[in-house]
Amino acid sequence: MSVAMEQNGGGAFDPALAGLLESLVGSRDAISASKEELDFLSNLLQSKELHALFKVYNTIVDRVRDDRRCSPVLSSSMQTTLDVMEVILPRISLSDTSRQLFQLLQNPHIQGLLCAHDAVAQKDYLPRLPDIPQEMDEDEETIKIVQLVKSTEPLDGEPDSAEPIVGATIKTDEENGKIIIARVMHGGAADRSGLINVGDEVCEVNGINVEGKSPADVLQILQHSEGTITFKLIPADPKNGARESKMKVRAHFDFNTDVDPYIPCKEAGLSFTKGEILHIVSQDDPYWWQARKEGDRNMRAGLIPSKALQERKIIHERLSMADQKKKSESDDYDREDIATYEEVVKLYPRPEHPRPIVLIGPPGVGRNELKRRIMELNPDKYHTPVPHTTRSPRPGEVNGKEYNFVQRELMEEQIARGEFLEFGEYKGNLYGTSLESVKSIIRSGLTCIINPHYQALKMLRNPDIKPYIVYIKPPIFDILKSTRNAAFAMSTFDETNSRGFTDDEFNEI
Repeated sequence: MSVAMEQNGGGAFDPALAGLLESLVGSRDAISASKEELDFLSNLLQSKELHALFKVYNTIVDRVRDDRRCSPVLSSSMQTTLDVMEVILPRISLSDTSRQLFQLLQNPHIQGLLCAHDAVAQKDYLPRLPDIPQEMDEDEETIKIVQLVKSTEPLDGEPDSAEPIVGATIKTDEENGKIIIARVMHGGAADRSGLINVGDEVCEVNGINVEGKSPADVLQILQHSEGTITFKLIPADPKNGARESKMKVRAHFDFNTDVDPYIPCKEAGLSFTKGEILHIVSQDDPYWWQARKEGDRNMRAGLIPSKALQERKIIHERLSMADQKKKSESDDYDREDIATYEEVVKLYPRPEHPRPIVLIGPPGVGRNELKRRIMELNPDKYHTPVPHTTRSPRPGEVNGKEYNFVQRELMEEQIARGEFLEFGEYKGNLYGTSLESVKSIIRSGLTCIINPHYQALKMLRNPDIKPYIVYIKPPIFDILKSTRNAAFAMSTFDETNSRGFTDDEFNEI
């Protein structure tokens, strides 16, 4: 029989089908079927089409089996790598192996590979295709039933909304008056279920029809519910699934949900203080973002004002503080001067590219003296940029050592192009520090240390330079005065006279 199969199929028959065919031939007399039926079944088992289908099936089964054997051990290899870098960071100065491993893990190509691995492991693919629709009547709506365990997580809403305790947001649809899901709080019960989406229509809660009810009525139902809460929902129109944002920001203002008059639900808000790092998980709402505090992976997301909303609030406060005359002149603010959020990423040191040190503080606080002492401690490590000037060299001065002597026309052109961190004019000559001189020190592997005017921070704080900014805070008045007088410090407020500081100048510092 196997020889006959090879003649019919060219040797590509499935062994299982061949065995089934042999059994059919061997038990032909015992089967109560007509000759035509047996011949049909025999021809079917020998057909090329059936054997081709079995070959495809076996290939798919083997591939699925291989995929299961090659399933990812974890889906957060990038986070694990960051944790490893945290551990070996203190050891890079003690061990060459640790230093080499740290540099390897810091390599952009390695990190890109790990990010790609995590995206595949988490099945974070784009575009996200909608589910294949099932056959149903055109007028029939799909209903999904979702059960959640009641907790202490708020479900808030916009005005005329309510706060059921499931970590989502409901409100009344303005077009049809239906109760719909307005927002799903990341990390909450609704989000973790993966079954409640923005735009879903709420039909029933614990078997109670909510048609014609307000969000406050739904809240009453939920408040009197215990244990498991059952929702009957009509799914929203299928859209691409929302992806959690990976943006992290540093807050430049304090936010307290208890006193903020604009937040739609105080219980769903996230309070923070200036300087805290926030992980923005959703920016779907133009006015209220969802965020969690960096480092607290178990914390659910909360509402914070968006950048646009906070800018409007700050502008409103500034206008309210100004007099009526200035109001008409201050309608247009430079948004770059309105500090709200600053996007940040975790930065690891790169020994071959040390970050410059920038000393900031009031005049006379001792920045020059501090810079001088640091450079004296290790002159082979710390360097300061050579300033530029348009004055003529004095006897004994060497170009590139005390100053970079340039023509006034050239320096004015460079200033106009924004190539100087700071500049000024003294006795008819221009003086300044160029941005390129700072970058040159960084490229040489040395640590640049400078003490510019605070306005220079706008140019220094960029991804290419990444400076350490150190603010030198002056001591109390008595200590400031006694230490400066003991050192015979000269005033920095009067460049025309060499004299000590006055009490008024000490107070200004």
